[in-house]
Amino acid sequence: MAGAAPRIFVSHLAGMAVFDPNGDLVGRVRDLVAMLRMGRRPPRVLGLVVELPTRRRIFLPMTRVTGIESGQVISTGVLNVRRFEQRPTERLVLGELLDRRLRLLDTDEEVTVLDVSVTQLPARREWEIDRVFVRKGAGSTRGRVSLPWKGGGGRRSGETLTVEWSALTGFSLEEVGQGAENLLATFEQLRPADLANVLHHLSAKRRAEVATALDDDRLADVLEELPEDDQVEIIGELQDERAADVLEAMDPDDAADLLGELPESDKERLLTLMRPSDAADVRRLMAYEERTAGGLMTTEPIVLRPDATVADALARVRNADLSPALAAQVYVCRPPDETPTGKYLGTVHFQRLLRDPPYTLVGSMLDDDLLPLSPDARLPEVAGFFAAYDMVAAPVVDDGGSLLGAVTVDDVLDHMLPDDWRETEYQLSDEVNVEPRTGAAGSAQGVVRRG
Repeated sequence: MAGAAPRIFVSHLAGMAVFDPNGDLVGRVRDLVAMLRMGRRPPRVLGLVVELPTRRRIFLPMTRVTGIESGQVISTGVLNVRRFEQRPTERLVLGELLDRRLRLLDTDEEVTVLDVSVTQLPARREWEIDRVFVRKGAGSTRGRVSLPWKGGGGRRSGETLTVEWSALTGFSLEEVGQGAENLLATFEQLRPADLANVLHHLSAKRRAEVATALDDDRLADVLEELPEDDQVEIIGELQDERAADVLEAMDPDDAADLLGELPESDKERLLTLMRPSDAADVRRLMAYEERTAGGLMTTEPIVLRPDATVADALARVRNADLSPALAAQVYVCRPPDETPTGKYLGTVHFQRLLRDPPYTLVGSMLDDDLLPLSPDARLPEVAGFFAAYDMVAAPVVDDGGSLLGAVTVDDVLDHMLPDDWRETEYQLSDEVNVEPRTGAAGSAQGVVRRG
């Protein structure tokens, strides 16, 4: 790259798009890989961890990066598409260096790492970490951090400053009680599924630290997207009271699935700590077999009385906390309005709500042609129902005619896919040909070229 060597803060790189020379999207930056060196020499940046659209994470060497500018990374178009595996001598910059507590050599003051910057060495395609943005003091950094590339110091107490790498000591030590707020600040715009993917690829220790730093609602959303093993591991690291709060924030069907993976004693202890109403919903779901409509359903669909208006229904649908599938239709029932409800009368789809005047009563526009699902309906029957009638959600009604809940298409897919579907990659395009990541001895592991 021509001109002065650029200095880029890594929090600015997180999530940045990576393109090939033809302008085709390769993936997005999820981390940087660095190698610590002896003495006070700054770490060398080996490359980027890039997440492909297939969600596979690969290693992109810095020697394959031709430019970082205008909010994007440009690569040579030559990729190693083998799954990235971290080596013992490597450190993940975002995952392992941010939030570290170190000491300034000159004053012996304790500081917390908020960000680090990387720079390209003159006349070479080599990069290294040169500066570290820190906050003085050992207190928590919880709360929004104003990162240097967003305008300098933070808005909370504690002086912030940028120092040379060589001005600090402690990076090479195993960190105990490392925070996670600054790592999370770099990924604050990620969807829960993408943040779950970030957590899945962290070490167990770092995963627990990040989970502790998330608020209850955000952690609940992320847990719902994680594999069962990760869910059990994280919930087991939380204090019982916090674990109960997070379970309350989860969708009841997801909370029931998670509790079903725990030992009986742990399950009962957490259910006892939950609010009685939330615990009752979860217990009700756990009474059904997992792969039935009753085991798949959520107990919190949108329920309206027949004298509610279209305006009332649209107000409920606008709730940002609802998933698109749950917001796709409302269920009209006699009182009581909480599940299990009074007599189920029918469904009104969102599109129908948009076609009728706001004062129209929902009881006059019911879709009652389709029979609802029985709670004992097996998964193949449920899937067939969705496929046959192009549904994204369906009511579950008991023999007495009461609405018990609703099954959504995402839960059907979740249970039909293999257990490890979150880690299963899509078929790579024929446009991608392989080139290997070269090991320390220069050995090649297979080559793919793109384009």
